Amino acid sequence: MLVRYFAAARAAAGFEEEKFDLPAGSTVADLLQVVAAVDRPEPPAGTPPLQRLLSRSSFLLNEVAVRDQATVLGADDVVDVLPPFAGG
Repeated sequence: MLVRYFAAARAAAGFEEEKFDLPAGSTVADLLQVVAAVDRPEPPAGTPPLQRLLSRSSFLLNEVAVRDQATVLGADDVVDVLPPFAGG
């Protein structure tokens, strides 16, 4: 599956997007654990680590908001990580 990062999550991840291969039946929560476990360089000054951002972020699954992290993912799914942001 493809994970796309936005705003501070992009800066903390060091990438705009990453691909992950998880076993069939994996959930959003499983994916987030794998994403958080990746060894990453220090984010830029003022940017929280990705693991902290993931705990406060919203997620889209194939462009639809997903609130239940027990949602099962498919191999071709796209998950967007949307950290909290200010402004309007």
